[in-house]
Amino acid sequence: MFEQTFKNIDDLLYKDAGSDSELDYIGQTSWILFLRYLDELEQDKADAAELKGQAYSFILDEQFRWQNWAMPKKEDGELDHHKAMTGVDLVKFVDEKLFPYLADFKQKADNPKTIEYKIGEIFSELRNKIQSGYILREILGYADDLPFRSSKDKHELSHLYETKIKNMGNAGRNGGQYYTPRPLIRAMIEIIDPKIGEKVYDGAAGSCGFLCEAYGHMYGQVGKSTTKLKTLQEDTFYGKEKKNLAYVIGIMNMILHGIEAPNIIHTNTLGENIRDIQEKNRYHVILANPPFGGKERKEVQQNFDIKTGETASLFLQHFIKSLKAGGRAAVVIKNTFLSNTDNASVSLRKHLLESCNLHTILDMPAGTFTGAGVKTVVLFFEKGEPTKKIWYYQLDPGRKMGKTNPLNDKDMKEFIAFAEKKKESEKSWVFKVKDMDEDTFDLSPNNPNTPEEAPLRSPAEILEEMKDMDKETAAILKSLKELI
Repeated sequence: MFEQTFKNIDDLLYKDAGSDSELDYIGQTSWILFLRYLDELEQDKADAAELKGQAYSFILDEQFRWQNWAMPKKEDGELDHHKAMTGVDLVKFVDEKLFPYLADFKQKADNPKTIEYKIGEIFSELRNKIQSGYILREILGYADDLPFRSSKDKHELSHLYETKIKNMGNAGRNGGQYYTPRPLIRAMIEIIDPKIGEKVYDGAAGSCGFLCEAYGHMYGQVGKSTTKLKTLQEDTFYGKEKKNLAYVIGIMNMILHGIEAPNIIHTNTLGENIRDIQEKNRYHVILANPPFGGKERKEVQQNFDIKTGETASLFLQHFIKSLKAGGRAAVVIKNTFLSNTDNASVSLRKHLLESCNLHTILDMPAGTFTGAGVKTVVLFFEKGEPTKKIWYYQLDPGRKMGKTNPLNDKDMKEFIAFAEKKKESEKSWVFKVKDMDEDTFDLSPNNPNTPEEAPLRSPAEILEEMKDMDKETAAILKSLKELI
């Protein structure tokens, strides 16, 4: 049912003149889903207050609640067509009244952690692109049919929303920046193993895939403890995101995964001077996939000790500085980071090896990131002790990766199994930092365990073998004749 509803909404958006890509589809679906979710959340809180004999103060004013502007209903539960706006009237109300009213919450909210602030932030960043009020009326009807109340419903909705994010990445353009393959994220989290009580951070949050998957991993540690659940939902996950659409998608994704008011800040992470990061700003765990190939302006580079225009290298400096002592990180980065010879890359590798224990490098196959066209590695490190040895693992799923053959959880199983004991094999090996070239600090994967190919035989050897085979064949034929 849910899947069909999402498909119906996409079909309607396709017909509308205002939305022309997967990016637009998910943006428009997101603001509608958010308001539908907010209505259910408010109703749940009102019901809970009533059971306690208390009054509930609604966040939204009467005219801006879902059941009044989006789906006013008669007593029999059917849409009240006399009250329901449609056509030009509906679009005019959304554009001129609803969005400005909701955007104003950003100024009225007490602090960024509240759901009120998130409402203001989201509706300051998005605009309604649906031009036909008749199409919008139909979409609102489909959204109204989606149940948000049970954990089973939310789980299915979150799964479908993740599928939309994946499709957006596959659609090309700049959509791919929002989507890291979930099997890779889950493997990274399995190795890092965040615990309740630890703060988990992604400074390039995108669609919040790392934070959502980390929530799923840690939820099993809650048991029946309401205190642990409160900690998990309110004081565990933190993120920053620069892009408007990605910020909104990330917020919605976390909400659907069960986090009511996500601690995601809409800001350029690299605009922060890393010299200002203090202990209170640091995290136990960092999980991230910073943007590939971005270039930052000179004024942004001044925020960093190692000056470079390469966005991912600036992010890596930010992550090292943002880790607590003993903190753990897993960061996806282009494989060229391991071998680039420019001064900034060499200095950054040296800094990483001296300030952290870079214990594992996972070398990913080409095609892992659909449409990105780059090879990547994952750096696993712990802050505090310098690196003495690095365990490398070269992932080889035995097939060409791509849209029709994406990474799956089975592909990651051996890596996870080998990683704990740093097992050596044809795909994995240990490199001692004392053997490193101290001028370049080159970390390129150079597998010493790859089986050597047998040397090519000379023509004389091949002819000799052919003669031997001819003799064997003649002997077999002679034996067969004698039997006959």
